[in-house]
Amino acid sequence: MAKAVGIIEVYGLVAAFVAGDAGCKAANVTMEQFDRNKPANADKLAVPLIVTVKFRGSVEDVKMALKAAREAAMQVSGVVTEHVISGPEEGADKMLHLNGLDKS
Repeated sequence: MAKAVGIIEVYGLVAAFVAGDAGCKAANVTMEQFDRNKPANADKLAVPLIVTVKFRGSVEDVKMALKAAREAAMQVSGVVTEHVISGPEEGADKMLHLNGLDKS
């Protein structure tokens, strides 16, 4: 089984950088590549881009990182959702490495 993963979706790239920085400073975690999601109702949102920040580490470290990331992102633009996967299976682990930021 792989390391735990913490996933947090935030509004905008700036919030993602702030959240990622706070999470990495708060706990012994590493960060995967950001991912993006432009929702269907993007034109109605104040920030039309949702960015996913993914932390890897022990379950406790991932939870601490998510807490810090949430607090930091709330100071910028807000949080959509977050979740911890304590032991992703191989198939799920492969999906966590996908990202859409380098695609138009």
